[in-house]
Amino acid sequence: MATAGIILIGDEILSGKVVDENARFLTEELRELGVALRRVIVIPDVLDEISDTVRDFAGRFDHVFTSGGVGPTHDDLTMDGVARAFGQKLMRHPELEKLLRDYYGDKLEERNLRMADVPEGVHLVHGDHPTWPVIALKNVYVLPGIPEIFRRKFKSIREQFRGQPFHLKCVFTSDEEGRIAAQLDRIVATYQVQVGSYPKLDASDYKVKVTLESKDAAEVEAAAADLVRALGASVVRVT
Repeated sequence: MATAGIILIGDEILSGKVVDENARFLTEELRELGVALRRVIVIPDVLDEISDTVRDFAGRFDHVFTSGGVGPTHDDLTMDGVARAFGQKLMRHPELEKLLRDYYGDKLEERNLRMADVPEGVHLVHGDHPTWPVIALKNVYVLPGIPEIFRRKFKSIREQFRGQPFHLKCVFTSDEEGRIAAQLDRIVATYQVQVGSYPKLDASDYKVKVTLESKDAAEVEAAAADLVRALGASVVRVT
């Protein structure tokens, strides 16, 4: 099973000045693609923290996605951090420079060209949006923090991450968690599925939502049927 980590970079998120939208979007996308998200972290615009976190995540997960810190201003340090994480220097990429010059035309500011400065050894991932590629170094994909651009860039390359999908069943019960805990333990011990238990205090028709998921559809179906039999009349619905 492919794994992933998300690194959100920006003082504005930690200070509450900006509410992150990118992690939630990417979490849903990765789940649909069959990639297991293992960690989401928010870090400040500090070079050492960026490089240390990128290095750590790159060694632990199959895919790493960064968000933020790739503009022309003083606090845009993501490229520097990714370069340092892999012991590389920054270089001005000719293809990116041309894209920027063409885009800005006579409105180009010299600082805009900072966005063409990338770590040595990067590869440009061209998706179905041909103009602006995604910058990647090894298994790290560098994405912008602006949600609209983040979503567009990821969607242009999303299919390269597709794997075997997750299968999910939800069982809603009117019993309390304590009453069903022993049955959940039994299901976990019997089937190769992940089981989650989520109480809901303000629902009118159920008290706990139980989720059963796996990449093995037959295991999910068998586990759900077993649990429904065990809980009996307390089962409100199954989805």
